[in-house]
Amino acid sequence: MDYKFINIEYLDSVSGGDPEIINELVVMFKDQSIEIYNEMQSLLADKKYSLLGSLAHKAKSSVLIMGMNDLGLILKTLELQAKDGIGSELYESYIKRFKVETDAAVIELEDLVSNRLKNT
Repeated sequence: MDYKFINIEYLDSVSGGDPEIINELVVMFKDQSIEIYNEMQSLLADKKYSLLGSLAHKAKSSVLIMGMNDLGLILKTLELQAKDGIGSELYESYIKRFKVETDAAVIELEDLVSNRLKNT
């Protein structure tokens, strides 16, 4: 599989290349991504932009651990704009991108873990 969203070298550096550690990271990332997305949707609907900005900051940390730097930049933009309450017409597109890219990353991560575990 061609890994478009995750950075394998970065994952190997933070996990020491241990497939069990990578698997733990994948499980945490998957659970966090779902939780964060649902909370983002709720905060957006309630127009709680400052809280959305804080959540974007938390989400940024989560995606950067997976080496997802482009999405990290989008989340940084969301964080800053939401905390200042500017550009609210763009928030939904940022959140949608978070969902699409984290879902794709989970598929890639599960494939990576599966391949690594087969080879041990």
